[in-house]
Amino acid sequence: PYDKSMPRDRQGRFLGIPYDWRRPNAGRAQQQKWDPEDRAILKPKSFGWGYTINFGALWRRLSGR
Repeated sequence: PYDKSMPRDRQGRFLGIPYDWRRPNAGRAQQQKWDPEDRAILKPKSFGWGYTINFGALWRRLSGR
């Protein structure tokens, strides 16, 4: 059984893949999907396990900015 007195990791990595089980919010989700200031095209998901595409960085790279 789960011991509620022990904190659970809500975010981190498992087998090298990022996860985030915190309650999602619009600001964090939008920053993961559109952040042209960050050069990384793949960013950890704002909720769940894996990666999401940073369309802002992709747009920046394709437009040559």
